[in-house]
Amino acid sequence: MKRTTSALLLACCLAACSTSPDAGETPPTAQRTPSAPTTTQPEGPPPPPEPVADGPCPYLESAFVAQANGQRATKVRISADKPHPTCFFYRADGSIQLTARVYVGTAKNAKALVDEAAPIDTSNPATSPAGWKGGSIGAAKGSTYAVAKEGTAVIVTTNQAQSIKARQVAEKAITTLGL
Repeated sequence: MKRTTSALLLACCLAACSTSPDAGETPPTAQRTPSAPTTTQPEGPPPPPEPVADGPCPYLESAFVAQANGQRATKVRISADKPHPTCFFYRADGSIQLTARVYVGTAKNAKALVDEAAPIDTSNPATSPAGWKGGSIGAAKGSTYAVAKEGTAVIVTTNQAQSIKARQVAEKAITTLGL
């Protein structure tokens, strides 16, 4: 009986140490394919941009902005936004005179950014350049020209009362970037 028990115990030990996999187990030498990483884009438009580095603006020259806005730009800073940073142009007193923002993403977010910058209820329709739609607001404390086309939005704010200045800068940014 002792031999039978010892033989049975030895058989169980050998079975446990066996290199053949149990049903449902992955053999140790088998390649496991990693699951693809999931990337999700946040819902809604991105938050307002912040200047993080000194310029220059890659799509607007300071001389053009100074001419269009009627003030010399003494400093330019840019945001970290991709593929196009937001450009912040400063006056001699250190305050922002003009901001040019270019968003590339979903059509829904582009439209939401334009509606936020120039709400349809309180702005004039903006349709320049051809194919772009949005709003234009002129006021004593500054103006905004914001337009979108498909998944792209261009929003220009200026400290000048005339929105035509913001429009000229928006049109130049669109042309320069080939949007």
